[in-house]
Amino acid sequence: MSILSWIGDETLLQGMVAGQSILVLIIIIIVCIAMLSVGADWMIDGVVDLAERTGLPKIVIGATVVSLGTTLPEAFVSVMAAYMGNPGLALGNGVGSIIADTGLIFGLTCVLAAVPVNRFILNRTGWVQVGSATLLVLISIGVLVFGDSEPKLGRWVGFLFLILLVLYLYITYVWAKQGTGVLPEDEVQEHELMSVGKSWLMIVGGLILVILGARVLVPSASEIAMRVGVPDDVIAATMVAFGTSLPELMTAIAAIRKGHPEITVGNIVGADVLNVLFVIGAAAVAAPLVIPMNFFYFHFPAMLIILYSFRVFISMNREGVFYRWQGYWLLGVYLCYVILQYTLNIEGAH
Repeated sequence: MSILSWIGDETLLQGMVAGQSILVLIIIIIVCIAMLSVGADWMIDGVVDLAERTGLPKIVIGATVVSLGTTLPEAFVSVMAAYMGNPGLALGNGVGSIIADTGLIFGLTCVLAAVPVNRFILNRTGWVQVGSATLLVLISIGVLVFGDSEPKLGRWVGFLFLILLVLYLYITYVWAKQGTGVLPEDEVQEHELMSVGKSWLMIVGGLILVILGARVLVPSASEIAMRVGVPDDVIAATMVAFGTSLPELMTAIAAIRKGHPEITVGNIVGADVLNVLFVIGAAAVAAPLVIPMNFFYFHFPAMLIILYSFRVFISMNREGVFYRWQGYWLLGVYLCYVILQYTLNIEGAH
């Protein structure tokens, strides 16, 4: 019971971080990010192991199970942030994670390896990826234009996204069953399966690390943002979003190292969908998310430029691989986004 009250007591955590120096807070954030990464890594190992027992093809494991595991840190950070009254942090983390996953992580993957264009997953799930982000922007513009007060994503938006999430997971499962023969059978299982008990132990242990890491990360990042004079959503969309995107980065590096960069594509596309439907959806259910004005002229456009670039690249690549210059383009857009964000917002704050 004391652990549950600690998780729910925001004043206790705010008091803990308020007296610390900036250096100590940065160390705390690094430790939290490490906990998130290790926890997510354990979860992925456990969940993928269980998934392989069911005989599901790699294509669905990458796009649903693995991306669900790697998106959990964003979900916990955003739900906790919304619950603690930091809607800018919650929304900025979801949108910033999409930009970091696709611009930074997938961009790097394209530069480092020849990534095959898997038509089956990209021509279906890829449209859900772009569509869910576009739906988020359209709803946001709608509440800005037709709303009476400040624009916010109400709880109804959260419930809508969570319903769409269930439909997405179901339809991806159906598509995977249809496309079982897309990947060679020897790729479905690459390692000796661990015991069921060990799988569940890794999932539960990873989940605990993720919850604890996310719970301490939010107030620490908020405290630094407040002292430096940077808005919450700026910190969320860069430092925190990158930190919670580390599991995707680790998955991408591992996939390249093992010679299966196509797993990264499924993971990134799936993670982008989940960042809208799961992360922002769950956060909006926890508390209505106020949309700061800089999302309309900065964060949303950056997200759509990166996602629609990715979509165009899929239709361009007739040879069946992503080109290196496309990775450089995505990386370039991401770097411009980060640099402009800090210069514009910090100057504006002072």
